[in-house]
Parts: sequence; C-alpha cells; structure tokens
Amino acid sequence: MRSSSTQVIITFLIVCTILILLLITFITVIVYKYQQKQNAYYKNLEELKATYENAQLHSQLEIQEQTFQHISREIHDNIGQKLTLANLILNTLPFNEPDKTNIQVKTSVGMISQSINDLSDISRSMNSEIILNNGLINALEMEKSQLEKSGLYSIELIVQGDPVFLEADKELVLFRIAQEAIHNIIKHADASHIMIGLYYNNKMLNFEISDNGKGFSIEQKTGKLRTGLINMTKRAKMIEGKCTVHGNPGLGTVVKIEVPLL
Repeated sequence: MRSSSTQVIITFLIVCTILILLLITFITVIVYKYQQKQNAYYKNLEELKATYENAQLHSQLEIQEQTFQHISREIHDNIGQKLTLANLILNTLPFNEPDKTNIQVKTSVGMISQSINDLSDISRSMNSEIILNNGLINALEMEKSQLEKSGLYSIELIVQGDPVFLEADKELVLFRIAQEAIHNIIKHADASHIMIGLYYNNKMLNFEISDNGKGFSIEQKTGKLRTGLINMTKRAKMIEGKCTVHGNPGLGTVVKIEVPLL
C-alpha cells in the first residue's frame, strides 16, 4: 500500500517536474522571440530614424542652396542695380552747378540708404531666427512688406481662426515653402496680386499661396518650375503635411499645404 502511494507521489513529482521544465522552456522561447522582435523593432526604428535624418539633412541642404541663390538674385537684380546707378550719379556730378550737385548727392545717398535697408530685410528673411523670435505670421508679414517695396505686387495676408504656434522647425519649413512659392510666382507667373492665407481650425492648418498670373499646364511643369514644386512637396512631407499645386493657363496658381495640428 505504501509502495503504491510512494509510486504515485514519485509519478506526480515527475509529471510536475516535466510540466515545470516544459513551462520554463515555453517561457524561455517566448522571451527569446520577444527579444528578437524587440531587437528587430529597435533596428528598424534606427533605420527609419537614419532615413528621416538623411532626408531632413538633404532638405536642409536644398533650402540653404536656394537661400544662397535667392540672396544672389536680390543683390544682383535689386541692390546691385541701385548701387550701380548711385555710383554713376556720383561720378557725373556737375561741380560747376551747386544746386544740381546737391540734388544728385541726395539722390545717391537715398539709393545707398535704400540698398542698406534692403540688405537688412534680406538678412532678416533668410535668417531662421526670424521664426524663433517672431513666429510664422510675423515672418510672413515681414515678407509681405519686403515684396510690397518693389511696387510690382499687391499682397494680401489673411489669417482666419485661432492661430496655433507650431514647433519652430515646422514653422520654418512652412516659411521656406512660402518663399519658394513666392519665388515661383515672381519668376514664372507674370502676376500682379499675391494672396497668402493661413486658415486654422481645431485639427488642421490650411496654408495657401495663390496668384492671378498666367498659370501653367501640365506640359509646362518642367525644369526649375518642376523642381520648385517637388521641393515644396518634399518639405511638406517632412512635417507630416501635404502639398498640392493647382495651375490652369490664364487662371493663376494655387499652392495648398495641409498640416495637422494634433
């Protein structure tokens, strides 16, 4: 009787031991597979991070290159022209006519002063600190003011809804998209009116830049114009946004950017 009981106990212990070993083995396999998945997840995360950082770096380099090109154009086409004219006036002063000389000197000084102000405006608009210090809306106000000085465009800036301050990096990308869109208008559109709109709601910022220029057809989306449109689309994706461009011959162009606020 005792022998039978002992045998049952031993069998029970053996079965329990086997079950415990199986359980330990099962847990070990689960932990191992979990660690493998976790390692794969972190590896994938690092790869995504590296890809994102490379894309961001590439976009930043593109922004810098276009910034330098913009500065070069402004200095050559606007400031350089004023300084050349001022130099010409100063070199042809009629010293035997004091009154005329005085007028020409004042004109030259005015041109040089305007050139200095233009350089200051360019410096502010190209500096990323304009966003950090003033925010997107104020930066666009300054851009509007600078464009109006040319006398070639009427500029309308519309802000609707309750403005939401985004991260500085996101606002800087939006500002650069606006500058790219405006540059395309100046270069290609033959427009007289530019509208910049910021429309805020609870979930989304809808950002629009439109003009009353000649527009374009699909066949015309080549060269620098196509590159500019692609750049705007890439930058919008960087901030989880969406950029669409609509243009019809004779009806102007509309650039729309949608950026989630949540």
